[in-house]
Amino acid sequence: METINPEKLLIKIAPILDKLGIGYFITGGFAISVWGRPRATFDIDIVVKLIDPQVSDLAKALKKISKFGYMDEETAKRAIVRKGEFNFIDSETGIKVDFWVAKNDEASLVEFSRKVAKKINNTTVYFISSEDLILSKLIWYEKSQSTRQLEDIESILKIQKKLDLGYIRKWAKKQSTIKIFENLLKKIKRIL
Repeated sequence: METINPEKLLIKIAPILDKLGIGYFITGGFAISVWGRPRATFDIDIVVKLIDPQVSDLAKALKKISKFGYMDEETAKRAIVRKGEFNFIDSETGIKVDFWVAKNDEASLVEFSRKVAKKINNTTVYFISSEDLILSKLIWYEKSQSTRQLEDIESILKIQKKLDLGYIRKWAKKQSTIKIFENLLKKIKRIL
């Protein structure tokens, strides 16, 4: 098995999504490393705007990256219907790519309109905005009660000095996570 870091796989996948016209942005651990503290991650989380006719082409293109890579097309098609998740596993590295099918709600449309292009080794890769990543992590915290989500949010709040707090508050109120957010802000102000 080849040893490769997830970043190398990411810069192979991003151009495929662009070429196929699949809107996307990177979220999860990779995005935390961009907007907050560097954090080890052994998978890639990608939110995609995917439609059924694109599934076969995506599977074929991913197989070109990894001859024995695995993506179940039927699982991907079910994920489109239920706005869920499907995976690609790079057989050469064992790295898993989690594709999350975007919802067709207002919040998802806004997230996509705010995605941010970053260059990684001369490849343009789109990331969730720092504010939307905070909002996403608030939801994940509420679902899981995992303190890792709060640690990730704190790292973004400490490192990103030009956050749109009004935007975060507006959406945190809509998703009923405003109390968690305000408590984190108070904690950060005490520390800083």
